[in-house]
Amino acid sequence: MTARAIEMRIKKLSALEEQKKELEKQIEAVKGQIQEEMGEAETLETPAFIIRWTTFITSRFDSKKFKADHEKLFNQYSKETSSRRFSYSAR
Repeated sequence: MTARAIEMRIKKLSALEEQKKELEKQIEAVKGQIQEEMGEAETLETPAFIIRWTTFITSRFDSKKFKADHEKLFNQYSKETSSRRFSYSAR
């Protein structure tokens, strides 16, 4: 593949990512409007939809605190992983 072909694909990718960001903003705006309309209600029914905005509680492991309190044990059970990251930038 030529450098020109790769550059064209990167330009297309960049344009699509910008469109994605704009769509995500619009999606969040519409969700916010619906949530504002719902107020404290967890469920709203229309003839076509049932909308749920529920509260839930999760429990997550605080690895930073655990490492600070028990570094030796943390290191004993930690493992390294490998992955590849795709990125690009304009010159």
